[in-house]
Amino acid sequence: MPSSKKALLDAATRRADKLRAKGTAFDFNELLKMEPDNGTTNIRNTSSRHWAEWLEPPHRCLVPFTSFSEPDQVGGTMKPFWFALSEARPLAFFAGVHTPWSCVRKIKTGWEDCELFGFLTTEANAEVATYHSKAMPVILTDPADWDLWMSDEPWAAVKQLQRPLPDGSLTVVADGAKKDEAPPGE
Repeated sequence: MPSSKKALLDAATRRADKLRAKGTAFDFNELLKMEPDNGTTNIRNTSSRHWAEWLEPPHRCLVPFTSFSEPDQVGGTMKPFWFALSEARPLAFFAGVHTPWSCVRKIKTGWEDCELFGFLTTEANAEVATYHSKAMPVILTDPADWDLWMSDEPWAAVKQLQRPLPDGSLTVVADGAKKDEAPPGE
């Protein structure tokens, strides 16, 4: 999702300071306009005005997954640990948010139109907290929750979904780099 205006202003200010130190002339407004926006994947602070518009019905989506990884920040290895609802890796959904957006992602490509998305996150449950104590994606496993997330209800009515899965709901199914099976015929 788009970075906050403050994040982009701070990044442009750092770039401007470097240009000033070199004695290079620049137009700060143009520098700010062309500041690369790397975006934000995790949406956690839903009280921020930055997220208010995108938490409403037109921007909500369900992001299907069978497993997801978090880096081992607790142990400091940053090795990915893969979580699923069970060893069978049944389908579940992240509470997602999406929007069309125009911005600069890379200076060399310049201004472009993008389809951006991110995941709603919350505090980590016991399984995820073992490796990544800060947060985990909001995972929706109940069809009633899928319907509520995708409903026309305002954010205030669906905010209750921003919660971790109960402890014991996830299983570590792998660790290390992702290893998908080779496509048939290869």
